[in-house]
Amino acid sequence: MSESIDALHAESAVRAAADVRIAFSRLKRRLKELATDEDLTPAQASVLARLDAQGSASASELATGERGSPQFMAKTVEALVRADLVVRHPDPLDGRRQLITLTVVGRGRRQGDRWARQEWLAQSLQERCTEQELRTISAAMALLDEVARS
Repeated sequence: MSESIDALHAESAVRAAADVRIAFSRLKRRLKELATDEDLTPAQASVLARLDAQGSASASELATGERGSPQFMAKTVEALVRADLVVRHPDPLDGRRQLITLTVVGRGRRQGDRWARQEWLAQSLQERCTEQELRTISAAMALLDEVARS
């Protein structure tokens, strides 16, 4: 009996994974339509988002966080520096390291893009969901975030 419960649980997990992947793919496409950062690559937009959320970081920390190579991250950061979206400066704790920080322009760009997307999504959720459904979505997102961080 335990084997049939385990098999049923595994089947449910596979269905849930497919549902999440499909829903997130659709949502990602829709949010991308609202993006104001068309001239940025996905990697550049992701680095801006990470710096906005976490603050300054070294290129190696960014490469690790973005699961990319140090060489690729160096090119990504260089493009962001040329666009005046980030700046490099010496790490005050280790002068051999360079930290990358959002510029005022980079922070403004991130905030404008994030707010446009968030406003659309909030409005869409409000129009389509009950209060209980909104709480369910928040609970599901917390669980998915936990999975993503594992």
